[in-house]
Amino acid sequence: MRRQATERPDRLPPAFWRLLSASGLSNVADGVLMVAVPLVAIRLTRSPVAIAGLSVIVTLPWLVFSLVAGALVDRSDRRRVLVASNLGRGAVAIGLVAAVMLDGMSILLLYVVAFVLGMIETMADTASQTILPSVVAPAQLTRANSRLFAVELGANQFIGPPLGGVLVAVGAALALGSPAVLWLAAGFLLLGLPTHVREMRAPGSTLRAEVAEGLRFLAGHRVLRRFAVMVGGFNFAASATSAVFVLYAVGEGSTLGLSEPVFGLLLTATALGSLIGSVFAERLERWLGRIRLLALTVPGSALLVITPGLTSDVRLVGAAFMIGGFAIVVWNVVTVSLRQRITPDRLLGRLNSAYRLLAWGTRPLGALAGGLIAQFAGLRVVFLGMGIITLLLVVMLKGLRDADLEPVD
Repeated sequence: MRRQATERPDRLPPAFWRLLSASGLSNVADGVLMVAVPLVAIRLTRSPVAIAGLSVIVTLPWLVFSLVAGALVDRSDRRRVLVASNLGRGAVAIGLVAAVMLDGMSILLLYVVAFVLGMIETMADTASQTILPSVVAPAQLTRANSRLFAVELGANQFIGPPLGGVLVAVGAALALGSPAVLWLAAGFLLLGLPTHVREMRAPGSTLRAEVAEGLRFLAGHRVLRRFAVMVGGFNFAASATSAVFVLYAVGEGSTLGLSEPVFGLLLTATALGSLIGSVFAERLERWLGRIRLLALTVPGSALLVITPGLTSDVRLVGAAFMIGGFAIVVWNVVTVSLRQRITPDRLLGRLNSAYRLLAWGTRPLGALAGGLIAQFAGLRVVFLGMGIITLLLVVMLKGLRDADLEPVD
């Protein structure tokens, strides 16, 4: 059930700040592994297909498990799902550290761990977006999402990546063990959230029927359906380029020739743009209107994908990453808040998972495409081709008005 506001609209409740703090810890852990795992992997192999395979495996659960995850989240206490997800990821990371210390690291083991972490992430991310409307009032959602995205993206991309690069340079065990500590701390912090009270399911309802109900809701809403397809197209393109970006950037034979710590630092440009975007998203929404603002985010996002194919100047790449981060977080604040406002609470987990099946299920396909294209046509073709795909997505906003993004009573 949705939480009724008792606080002033401009004052977010204490439970939100606990959720925000736990999310920050969890996303630092994600950011460390985002850099640490591929850097450990290129010590085992330099094959573009093998390296891109890690991105395929870690995102594959969004394609095969997201619908079930959404139904399970709607059936469960969402706080418990968040706690269990963080503790579970911490346990997996501890196992990976043990493998490093016992000299048992292999690319196959990294694949297994990436898949398990991806499975847990589908539950954690779905529960995180689904629980927010029960923590803050509807009028606070845009502001709360802005704060969450600022912390999540800042931690995931601004703090985590350079920290991961430095930790890998010190030792693989330290780089892989630090996320375990952070995830465990986040799990214990989330124990202080209030229990989420769920609406009762219909008698005799099956998991399959509940999944179908979420799919029907998305299929019947033309705006959400269109946005899901747009995000899916962008994530396909972004995953294709990010899966092979380490080969473009790191090492003597690469285009940029960066060291491991500097590679992590470069990725923080996206986080810096994201932080700035999260600060201005609410204001820009008021000034420009939602559709005009969303239309501007598409070419901004395309710069992140296409620029490495146009230049080898690390300064220009960093600037493009900053603009891309700004555009992506503004898009997310506007569209995620819309989903949370218009979707009944009992359906929100399933709607989020159905949305992400379209929006995020393309990520493993994009990562696989990026690896194959890089293997046979070169890295530059990946960046240029995916940039063009991203730019073409703006046509899907044609015919939409701001009024189409308002909740219908």
